[in-house]
Amino acid sequence: MKIVVIGGTGLIGSKLVAALSARGHDAVAAAPSTGVNTITGEGLAEVMSGASVVVDVSNSPALDDSAIEFFRAATNNVLAAEKNAGVGHHVVLSVVGTAELARQSGYFQAKLLQEKLIGEGPIPFSIVHATQFFEFVDTLADAATVGDTVVYPPAYFQPMAAADVAEGVAITAVGDPVNGVVEIGGPEAVLLPDLIRTALTARGDSRTVVTDPAAQYWGIDIGERTLVPGTDARLFDTRFEDWLLEAAAKS
Repeated sequence: MKIVVIGGTGLIGSKLVAALSARGHDAVAAAPSTGVNTITGEGLAEVMSGASVVVDVSNSPALDDSAIEFFRAATNNVLAAEKNAGVGHHVVLSVVGTAELARQSGYFQAKLLQEKLIGEGPIPFSIVHATQFFEFVDTLADAATVGDTVVYPPAYFQPMAAADVAEGVAITAVGDPVNGVVEIGGPEAVLLPDLIRTALTARGDSRTVVTDPAAQYWGIDIGERTLVPGTDARLFDTRFEDWLLEAAAKS
């Protein structure tokens, strides 16, 4: 079947297109570089023609309050195009803990709005909540660095490889709509400071990692298990240490 992947040229999108194609589906990458713009609506009608499923893994160019208008416009345009094309399943990639994170973050308020629009929209849907990606651990470290010290609270998270995120979204996309949330995550919950410390040590980074209960995550106060999926989550097997070794071998 034809599956349109909004954001299909990005980190997750490109892997998702490959995963769906490997299953024998006609996976089409939709992005500004392929002539599809969800904000202006350019190319949406054409790319949706004949599609059974649309998967949105796109992201706002800014991770702040401006994301609200991005997701509002993009989601409304995509849903309208899907309705006109007779699409039967809308899948979106979101984040574990979105509702709690949205209490203090404009970006997560935007993601929550996106989910609300989809839930109230005309298309049967599935919302995939994923945990943090291994690929962003360096970014996490940089975001919490003051001088030569990385500071994070003693909170658990359950990160996963981007390839596993794409696989989890692919499984959802080829299944029936759940009209709710599906959670996916990595194989084990670990403390944020511990995983950051492992990553820095593996790369020979001399920064010190400090655990501080008063520290924040992207400027947000989080609970001990805000970033951990529930007991019904689909978990994937790739361990962070194995992913580090594989990434080092490719570099």
